[in-house]
Amino acid sequence: MKTSGNTILVTGGASGIGRELAERFHAQGNTVIIAGRRQERLDEVAATHDGIVGYALDIADPASIDAFAETVVRHHPEINVLINNAGVMMFEDLTRSRDLADAESTIATNLLGPIRLTNALIDHLTTRPDAAIVNVTSGLAFVPLIATPTYSATKAAMHSYTVSLREALKGKVEVIELAPPAVQTELTPGQSTRDGYMPLGDFMDEVMALFSRQPTPAEILVEKVGFLRFAEAEKRFDPTLAAVNDFARRAREG
Repeated sequence: MKTSGNTILVTGGASGIGRELAERFHAQGNTVIIAGRRQERLDEVAATHDGIVGYALDIADPASIDAFAETVVRHHPEINVLINNAGVMMFEDLTRSRDLADAESTIATNLLGPIRLTNALIDHLTTRPDAAIVNVTSGLAFVPLIATPTYSATKAAMHSYTVSLREALKGKVEVIELAPPAVQTELTPGQSTRDGYMPLGDFMDEVMALFSRQPTPAEILVEKVGFLRFAEAEKRFDPTLAAVNDFARRAREG
């Protein structure tokens, strides 16, 4: 993936990792489109960056995705990079029967959303030079967090989907997976200051250095996420599962 001269769409681009990706790619000489549910938050980012524009999008709503894709392609036909970053993480109790609204919302946002948006844009992207799709998954795609089972499952599914997409689009669109470790963002309440989580700035410094490599790695993996990514291959899955879940529980409890 080339690092400048692109027109890049970042979903979930008003905060956290999405905002950092938008701002850092913009600083490298790219036009950046950010999308999210709250227009006012998008406008706050765009107001301080000439060359960033924001459009409202409900990534869980198929009709919103179709209308958004049509608008973006009409106003920005030069778009050649899609970064599927928007996501939600909700805690769930699997030990009792419960309302599954949170699980269903997580699947709609984290899995169906990027699949639908990619589908809406794929015919256009395959016509563009230097086209790329970046799917943001998680280290939890490889070792799940028991307290957020549907989140972990959607990220595992997106990892698998990305592998298939990469093979299907070989020679047409570059497909990259970005799998973060636990990062200090507001993905969950209190996470932005949680001890033991990777500072957002440090994470992004490492991510952008990996994006600058030629060729771009198929998987953007900062050093800290390797503990999760390679747990099964290194035959230490069970102790890693226990360690990760114990660490996360203690971190949430303070």
